[in-house]
Amino acid sequence: MKISKKNHPRFVVPGYGTKNRSRIPDRWRKQRGTDNKKRVALSGYGATPHIGYRNSDSVRFLRADGSREVLVHNHNELMALTSNPKEIVVVLAHDLSRRKRLEMQGVADKFKLRIANRTKAPEPKPQKKAPAKAEQKKPDATDAKKEAAQGAGEKKV
Repeated sequence: MKISKKNHPRFVVPGYGTKNRSRIPDRWRKQRGTDNKKRVALSGYGATPHIGYRNSDSVRFLRADGSREVLVHNHNELMALTSNPKEIVVVLAHDLSRRKRLEMQGVADKFKLRIANRTKAPEPKPQKKAPAKAEQKKPDATDAKKEAAQGAGEKKV
């Protein structure tokens, strides 16, 4: 089932008076200047948000597929949503750690809940192979003599 909502224009801060508008982000802030043309609603300065752009209550806060997004902060909130998994899409909170996120994703998979902002599981790092250790010989008396001779030769120099 595809939900159709009203279309509305982009509500942006006007950038008139600037040669390069790239430094002004596309976001809405109400115009409060006394002589501001957009506040006075002169034509040609863009639309401002009004109550008439609001969608009907039956489709507000719904995704395009008809499901509803629910923000989840902890395990208890996630478990409360397991009763109707087809009508809900889980959104994991921004401040969850990676470990908690992966745990909650596992629980959601078990109950067939959809997650909108799924985190990829970390790929296991390839382990470096340790070099094969050669069998170590027990030091012989001849090896000790050689080391002593080398040590003595260095001292004379």
